Amino acid sequence: MQKLSVGECLRFGWDTFKKRPLIFIGAFILAMVVSGIASTILDPGENAPVTFTTVLMGLASALIGIVVELGLLTFSIRAHDSVSSVKINDLWNPKPLWRYLAGQILTGIIVVIGLILLIVPGVIAALGLMFTSYLVVDKGRGPIEALKESWRITKGHRMQLFVLVLAIVGINILGLLALVVGLLVSIPVSMLAMVHAYRKIEHGASEVTSAVSA
Repeated sequence: MQKLSVGECLRFGWDTFKKRPLIFIGAFILAMVVSGIASTILDPGENAPVTFTTVLMGLASALIGIVVELGLLTFSIRAHDSVSSVKINDLWNPKPLWRYLAGQILTGIIVVIGLILLIVPGVIAALGLMFTSYLVVDKGRGPIEALKESWRITKGHRMQLFVLVLAIVGINILGLLALVVGLLVSIPVSMLAMVHAYRKIEHGASEVTSAVSA
């Protein structure tokens, strides 16, 4: 099994970003503007009484946030596979919304339980299940199936994924320190690097499965 290269993932993210920087920056800004407007309009305020309306507004704001996350992931996957043809409207992909949300909730529950069990199991769970949402969006998997497949394909790669996550955190801290504007570059590069890791691992696992089946 070929080991995942953290350096290769980061280089791919940077090289792909450089090919069409304006569309990546534009997509990220649009996503943040939509999230910001939704939060501003739907935020009832800290001192607002808990009523049916305020609860509904909170749920609506959270749902819009999930739609934005889903859109950014869809955009990143399509940009990874064909940077020349990706478009801003690729941010709009509501079809797998409920499967995506279910996968996120299940992953969160498993990770939290793992963190309660002396932290390390939670970290392992987070690394093993980190591609659940990718499989929902990319392969159309259901949430349970995506959880199982993410756990399967990440075996043997979790230490490299841990290093990649640390590297991405470091890059985005530098982006934040660069007067925040650096995040317009660091976040798209990070997302592309993570999609590249997913693609390498998923393709490698598929090749192994095909060889075993043959």
